[in-house]
Amino acid sequence: MELREYLQTIRKHGILVMLCVTVTVAVSALMVLRATPTYASKVTLFVSVAPSHDAASAYQGGLFSQQRAASYADLVRGEAVTRAVVEDLGLSMSPASLGTRISARVIPQTVLLEITVTDTAPARAQRLAGAVAKHFAAFIQELERPSKDAPSPVRTTMVDSPTLPTSPVSPNPPRTLGLGLLAGLVVGVGLALMREVLDTSVKSAEALSAVTETPNLGVIPHDPDARANPLVVHIEPGSPRAEALRQLRTNLQFVNVDRHPKRIVVTSAVPSEGKTTTACNLGLILAQAGQRVVLVEGDIRRPQLAEYLGLEGAVGLTSVLVGRVAPEDALQPWGDLPLEVLTSGPLPPNPSELLQSRAMELLLGELDRRADVVLIDAPPLLPVTDGALLARMSDGAVLVVRHGKTSVDQVRQAVDNLAKVDARLLGTVLTMAPAKGPDAYTYGYGYGYGYAVERGRRRASRSRENAMA
Repeated sequence: MELREYLQTIRKHGILVMLCVTVTVAVSALMVLRATPTYASKVTLFVSVAPSHDAASAYQGGLFSQQRAASYADLVRGEAVTRAVVEDLGLSMSPASLGTRISARVIPQTVLLEITVTDTAPARAQRLAGAVAKHFAAFIQELERPSKDAPSPVRTTMVDSPTLPTSPVSPNPPRTLGLGLLAGLVVGVGLALMREVLDTSVKSAEALSAVTETPNLGVIPHDPDARANPLVVHIEPGSPRAEALRQLRTNLQFVNVDRHPKRIVVTSAVPSEGKTTTACNLGLILAQAGQRVVLVEGDIRRPQLAEYLGLEGAVGLTSVLVGRVAPEDALQPWGDLPLEVLTSGPLPPNPSELLQSRAMELLLGELDRRADVVLIDAPPLLPVTDGALLARMSDGAVLVVRHGKTSVDQVRQAVDNLAKVDARLLGTVLTMAPAKGPDAYTYGYGYGYGYAVERGRRRASRSRENAMA
């Protein structure tokens, strides 16, 4: 991924990143509020050896002091020192507990040993630091003494008295909150990138064309009111969705210039991808262009065409296939357009057998003679075989794919199902594409979605005013 793609991913999952940051900062703030303030007192010891007038001996003594100081840093927390401090001050804590409050370090390139003692009370921290320095010096004297009566060659001298802390060293609100913010960003960005990597859904027309190896015929923007108003080209002819559907109509005419597809199946890989809505609006927009259109409800398992178009579905395709009604009696005109609709009719127990019957082939031939374009709303390709059977009896299929929902594997399997029956895939339609955000689609010559929405609203408003007048 390039830097631009990383930034787009973070922007796309901005809510997730902000949620992670909010949680980690809130936890950090809670830790700061609930933490007991801790104070630190420091004391500095100077480690030296017995003085010598010889320059070489003095140099060696300095090196000896540095080596000893480095070794002493690990002895400050030892039981010998902590036990002496506990007994001297009459503390109620154990030597091991006191050792956890003591730290020591040697200042680089020096013989200075800095001892730090922490406690919840400033004065007690200062008193403990002084006692630790005193008993540590006594411990070193005994440790370095070559014999019982001989003096120790090493001396530890207190350079700075124990300090009285005025502010706590812990908690440190700026540091804790800063670390919480950083941790939230790391976790949030990591989760966003993980979601993007694990997400195999189709999110662009280019990716869809690469998977299917067919042209993308249209990108339909998402509209939250689509379920309530599916016939957008009739209700809001100037809306962005209507413009996109007109583009689909235009592109469909150029799929095969020498032999325009007449019998077209509109299908999808899985349910809820917008195939029925696309079929209805495509039929309307073709009819608005002056073409004679017959719209057939090929989904006789879960039909929705009659509901969307406001027609009666009791008599339809299945009634014709079983010979109860003639095709011309089952077709229903829609509005004042050259559009006829053949709804599903009664739901049969054997949908696949009916759709691949000789009666279905004869019916489609009859509809070809009545119309310029026969659009068939077919079932999804993956759950059942009906869509592939209808595509095999047609000039080609248009595959509807939902943005960010249909996976690449589902699209590939749908294409394979069409190929297995030698059905032709004319192209794809990407539906419910985001109109805002990093994945937003714009179309036209520089006109973005916002411009199209406003233009569509003005057109719809003028149309309503003219109708009222």
